[in-house]
Amino acid sequence: MAKLRISNSIRKLRFEADEMTQKALAERVGVTRQTIIAIENAKYSPTLELAFQIAAVFDKPLEEVFSYLPD
Repeated sequence: MAKLRISNSIRKLRFEADEMTQKALAERVGVTRQTIIAIENAKYSPTLELAFQIAAVFDKPLEEVFSYLPD
């Protein structure tokens, strides 16, 4: 299985947002906690819509939450 080339700063942003839990973030964007865990651990790439929703929760531009790692 190829390693995903999208990294994220969700864990850091959750901590900075009064230590928001994975469950709280999941509820705000309408996914399961397991989905947030997989995204944070770079085991799953979110849809573009979900990526924008997550960025909106933290009031950050998409580029501050997700990064693409070229070869």
